[in-house]
Amino acid sequence: MKTRLTVVLLLFIAVQLSSCNMVLLKIYGLKSPGPIEEKDVLRYCKKYDIPPADCYQLDTAYMSFLFALDTNYKQAVKNHYQPLQALYYTSGQLSSFQINCYTGGYPNLLWERDSIMTEFPPREQAPLDSIVPLDVQLKYLLPTSATVANQRLDTFDYVTVVHWNRLMGRQSKRFIRTVQKNRQLAGDLRVKVIYVNSDNVMALE
Repeated sequence: MKTRLTVVLLLFIAVQLSSCNMVLLKIYGLKSPGPIEEKDVLRYCKKYDIPPADCYQLDTAYMSFLFALDTNYKQAVKNHYQPLQALYYTSGQLSSFQINCYTGGYPNLLWERDSIMTEFPPREQAPLDSIVPLDVQLKYLLPTSATVANQRLDTFDYVTVVHWNRLMGRQSKRFIRTVQKNRQLAGDLRVKVIYVNSDNVMALE
């Protein structure tokens, strides 16, 4: 009898937690994680105003690369597998790093908190590191059928790599809009923006 009661109690708690999670998902506009086909990636590109020519998918091998790094980089690794990221590279090195877990905000993430997006590149948000330089980042980007091969990236002053996904719903759309708005502050700087869908990687997590 005691065992049966314990099982029933645990099931009740699980249901309640699941319900809470569903409510939180809806409030933030998030969707259930799952793999996504290329045709759907391109459909979301259109929905989120992403140029299909600059759209890639993140190779699932990226996670193996991150988790193979030394444990001394534990916090940096955690930052690099967040669902929403904007990595600003100059001369191949990370010079500004924006990720979802440093934004705060409810019911929407506050990317412009503390006015960090009022200049280009944005002011420091997430700590900078050197574990994923641009050449490594590019190794894990898979072109779609709509992707147009980039010209030499070393001709640009900045290369911005934006990780986004269907999983984050409207948060992805708002994030992309913020990055694009910030890009307009670059003036005469030559800037290349690359958009990377990470749904298949998030599905593994």
